[in-house]
Amino acid sequence: MTALPAPLKDQTLKGVLFAILSFAAFSFSDASVKLIKGALPPYESAFFGGVFALIVFPALLGPDDKLLDVFTTKSRKLWLLRFFALAFGVIGSVTAFTHLPMADAFALIFLQPSFVTLMSLLFLKERIGPWRWAAVIIGFAGVLVVLRPGYTPFSIGQVGALFAGVGGAVSVISFRAAGGHDKRISLFGAGTLGVIVIPGLLMLPNFRWPDEAQWGLLASYGLLAALANLLLMSATTRAPAAYVGPIQYSQMLWAILLGYLIFDNGVDGVTLVGASLIVGSGLLTLRRERMRGTPVPHAAAVRWHHAAFARLRGRG
Repeated sequence: MTALPAPLKDQTLKGVLFAILSFAAFSFSDASVKLIKGALPPYESAFFGGVFALIVFPALLGPDDKLLDVFTTKSRKLWLLRFFALAFGVIGSVTAFTHLPMADAFALIFLQPSFVTLMSLLFLKERIGPWRWAAVIIGFAGVLVVLRPGYTPFSIGQVGALFAGVGGAVSVISFRAAGGHDKRISLFGAGTLGVIVIPGLLMLPNFRWPDEAQWGLLASYGLLAALANLLLMSATTRAPAAYVGPIQYSQMLWAILLGYLIFDNGVDGVTLVGASLIVGSGLLTLRRERMRGTPVPHAAAVRWHHAAFARLRGRG
């Protein structure tokens, strides 16, 4: 591999450091919503997370963009797909972190690249080579290890995590299908509006006014996710996606650490084996996509990573 020039190497290093901080912030954001402990419905937490995450919007505007450009798109069907997919994915993510240890939730959500591969075959008619099939098989094998069917009951948290992975994958497919024709404010904004509108409607029949502590946790959840996105956008402008992408799996380390220190959750050997298989599957997918030259959003995109991907595409 050719050595990078010193200035470029420095920028890449800064990008990697920004990415490390970004995924740490995402992890603390997830810990914040977990600390609510299900006292609020998941769609209410998702709604307020979306409201606080609106702070990211100005960073997505190009020189000639207006906020109303969030509704501008070349394909209304794909816009609506992002609108609904992120909303249900975020609700699934909140449900997963509420009911599962953080490491278990991350392990299942990290199956997203495998879902992307399968959807690429079904909806984009992409050719799936043997290495990508191997990654899918390894990923699903890891899920079986984590779920341990027949030994542990299937829970609502596991359903939520799988919904989160599928929702993120649908969003990724909609990005690819858009072909870079929409502005980044539209690419990111459709999903964020979905997270505000759909959970906002769902929470109305059983709305519970948060207490002071819950307001603090909701603000932490949304604002840390917004901060994480800003850091990730900075990372992707300084370092190639091939350097930034694999760092997302550092969230598993944060999940184990935060789970142990805050939630008194240990991680057994079986879960570690399954998580390792899933992470390995994702890394293999990232490597193959990089070799194919496919723009790859960072996994777990369901939790606001859309902003970084939209910035990565460079649409003003």
